[in-house]
Amino acid sequence: MKILAAMSGGVDSAVAAARAVDAGHEVVGVHLALSRMPGTLRTGSRGCCTLEDSMDARRVCAQLGIPFFVWDFSERFKEDVVDDFIAEYEAGRTPNPCMRCNEKIKFAALLEKAVSLGFDAVVTGHYARVITNDDGNRELHRAADWAKDQSYVLGVLTHEQLKHAWFPLATTPSKAEVREEAARRGFSVAKKPDSYDICFIPEGDTRAWLGEHIQMRPGLIKDTSGTVLGEHPGAQAYTVGQRKGLALGTPAPDGKPRFVLEIRPKTNEVIVGSRELLAVDEIRGIRATWAGVPVAEAAEFMRQDPKLGASSATFEVTAQVRAHADPVRGTAHLQWVENTDENTEGQLRLETVVRLKDGLSVAPGQTMVLYQGTRVLGQSTIARAYSLAREDIRQTAA
Repeated sequence: MKILAAMSGGVDSAVAAARAVDAGHEVVGVHLALSRMPGTLRTGSRGCCTLEDSMDARRVCAQLGIPFFVWDFSERFKEDVVDDFIAEYEAGRTPNPCMRCNEKIKFAALLEKAVSLGFDAVVTGHYARVITNDDGNRELHRAADWAKDQSYVLGVLTHEQLKHAWFPLATTPSKAEVREEAARRGFSVAKKPDSYDICFIPEGDTRAWLGEHIQMRPGLIKDTSGTVLGEHPGAQAYTVGQRKGLALGTPAPDGKPRFVLEIRPKTNEVIVGSRELLAVDEIRGIRATWAGVPVAEAAEFMRQDPKLGASSATFEVTAQVRAHADPVRGTAHLQWVENTDENTEGQLRLETVVRLKDGLSVAPGQTMVLYQGTRVLGQSTIARAYSLAREDIRQTAA
């Protein structure tokens, strides 16, 4: 096969490309330039997509004896990832830019270009498995190494994209084994630290970066009863679950710390409360997509006319709401509801509802990925997450 290897400049993509070469495929390495002004060097494990990363990717390709190219996707990255990140925070939501990058850049723009150029598949260093089931359909599953599993950030992949995706690290027992293999092959990236920050905020200070891109307005911090507890410099700089940086002048009656429960951009308010109120009973997600062919219950539901067919479909799942969060058992409910978004008024949208059996902190704007066993079913963007213990939302949660 003719393979395009996405080369980030890290150890995972280097070993993934090497394994594709070992398998006898015709491999071409490509590094994505996602910034018009990339930093020259990384700082430890902060950030990625720097000139150093590009040079590391080039060296690996030279050692493998394969062609190497740099493709400039910076304009599309700014529009689809950076601008989306800013818009979501302006709306009081907490986005996951890695999800958008995988969806819009690595497995949309990159894959589309690769297929148009005659490549059969795109190889990346993600830890996830793609399995062909008995019906010949491709399914996305968790990696063998659950500690490094990245199926969550790949939950945005569609059935068509899975046909052209290959993850050679899928069954590798551990990251340590990948580093050992890189060292045996003589790759200089064998000991290179993983990047863990948002690539376009390499300093790691998201609040300061947002302050440069969003007009912040001072407002009030209140508890769930509406009592004013303090002021904030800008609601967009906060996220649900946050404890530090609240600077409340009034201590809680029980002396325990308070946490951000909700951000209300329309009134420019931050709502805080006890840790117990962070527990979530129900999550509502929008913009659902399916990783592969939908499960039978969902497929049957979506085949029906929403005005004439069943009002909902239900099936058991586990839900994961952050890249490193534990999956939580729940029940997924699909239902058609009227869309109230300005740009699509009068249309219908598919809404997923997950009622969690165990509570955890969830922020609107994050991604909810649904699983059955190790299989990824699909994902949706969290529109609302709430606890029925909160007095102020009991009447509206029904």
